[in-house]
Amino acid sequence: MKEALLYEPVAGGKVVCTACARYCRIGEGQIGLCGVRQNLDGKLQLLVYGKVIAGHVDPIEKKPVTHYMPGSKIFSIATTGCSWLCRFCQNYDISQRRKIKGTDISPEGVVELAHQQGAQGIAYTYNQPTIFIEFAHDIGVLARKAGLINIFVSNGYDTPETVALMPDFLDAITVDLKGNAEPKFVRQIIGIPDPQPIFDSLLEMRDKTDVHIEITDLVVPKVGDNLEYAKRLSRFVLDELGPDTPIHFLRFHPDYKMMDLPMTPVKTLEKHHRVARDVGLSYVYIGNVPGHPLEHTYCPGCGRIAIRRHGFDIRGWDLDDQNRCQECGYQLPIVGALQDTWQELRFRPVMS
Repeated sequence: MKEALLYEPVAGGKVVCTACARYCRIGEGQIGLCGVRQNLDGKLQLLVYGKVIAGHVDPIEKKPVTHYMPGSKIFSIATTGCSWLCRFCQNYDISQRRKIKGTDISPEGVVELAHQQGAQGIAYTYNQPTIFIEFAHDIGVLARKAGLINIFVSNGYDTPETVALMPDFLDAITVDLKGNAEPKFVRQIIGIPDPQPIFDSLLEMRDKTDVHIEITDLVVPKVGDNLEYAKRLSRFVLDELGPDTPIHFLRFHPDYKMMDLPMTPVKTLEKHHRVARDVGLSYVYIGNVPGHPLEHTYCPGCGRIAIRRHGFDIRGWDLDDQNRCQECGYQLPIVGALQDTWQELRFRPVMS
């Protein structure tokens, strides 16, 4: 436990937490909705500082991040708690747990573990990282000094205060606007009143950081697959983040409190892909459908496959050492060279 940075004292011994867009007003002894930030004697304490509930080695493509340091091996960690209440969460035993649990480890210990696993970076994932951003920040600053990259897998439901900490350590972020960010969906299925703070945070990141941004959208059949909202999301990405911003439409599978829904039909994902391409986005992917041709990166110059993938594995690389297409010379917006770890065994538990 450690005193949080992101809060403001208010009248009556209460505090307002500024770590997420809920801005929870927390009375003495109370804990915010996320389950990890508690008001004790008028000070907001981060209950999960130094407690990691899960640690795994993943490929960076699993985040999914496909245009930054491809083939990297990433040490992924999480704490308990979350700012969202997703009824379909596949990590619900971590994110929806409201009893603090985890292995005690310092920021230095996390960085040491990442090096021991031969990782090139650390991902803060499986639950919303900004609810424990003070811990993530302290790890990330040390990690950057040690030559490691830092990645957030985020719902984007942030504040100017959280974004202001990102330049100190964060290199890449994937922001998941679930259900096409349709207002009715986020209210009923996720438990937030409005998706607008996500878009506001993306603009803050664009304007005030150099963080590499990728967008994901979990397409939930029947309740979160409206193509009009997919078009609105794609238009926002095009107009505000640029046509080269990768967007990943991910297949839903039933979990937690939504076991009654089917997996997302592949045709639904293909329709989303077409909407985004028609809007003008250059790099549109389908995820969680291993073997689908829309997992690959296609060269906008000649249409050939520049990076061939199967699931999270890279199976072919047809770019030169400057990430230009070998066929036509088109410069692809890939940050970093293909890493030597791309052929290693990828998914291995380290902590649990």
